[in-house]
Amino acid sequence: MNHSGKWLAMVLCSAAPLLAAEPANLAPGVPALWGYGMKSCGEFLAAAPPDALSLPLAGEEYRRYQEWLAGLVTGLNLTTGRDVLRDAELTAAMVRIRALCAAHPDDDFFNASVRLIRALGQLKAQ
Repeated sequence: MNHSGKWLAMVLCSAAPLLAAEPANLAPGVPALWGYGMKSCGEFLAAAPPDALSLPLAGEEYRRYQEWLAGLVTGLNLTTGRDVLRDAELTAAMVRIRALCAAHPDDDFFNASVRLIRALGQLKAQ
């Protein structure tokens, strides 16, 4: 792991308790996942404005999803050494994630976000 990766791991570990009250329930040995990424696409769609023209009217709940995405993207950018959104703005990424959530309503926000990043060709499936 390079210096940026070690720094990111340290920051993420120290900030994790601040991101959510409860971790997602996972199998033993799988790291806990925290924050708005674990919320369902349905919850995200309920908070999301109905269309791109309504984005300036977005509420606080929607902005929390956007801030969570900003943290994910920042962490991935530092870890991979490249822009995983390929110069896209966060607002454009949120519109795309809204469409992905509508198409895959059983996903959570994390998986919809990763689906977008993979579609942009910046993250390989494991």
